[in-house]
Amino acid sequence: MAKTARQKSLDRWTKQKWRTASGKKSSETGEVYAPSKTISKLKSTKKGRKKLAAANAKKRAATKAGKQHAKHGLHKGKNRTGGKRKKK
Repeated sequence: MAKTARQKSLDRWTKQKWRTASGKKSSETGEVYAPSKTISKLKSTKKGRKKLAAANAKKRAATKAGKQHAKHGLHKGKNRTGGKRKKK
């Protein structure tokens, strides 16, 4: 049986190496988790480093406020609705 699109997406997601920018635990540093490839791209430019710093600040503020999840903006544009986007 062939895998569904959601199963294929999950396979790709699990094969990625997710980490923080410093390589330390997020609970120690308050940094966001992202795929290594994304972090490398962000760290390679000044604009990217600013974006990563802003995301980390939002993550730390949300954590301090007792929230488990932070809307930091690193994953903007990704389809997080389970497959279908809403039409405007």
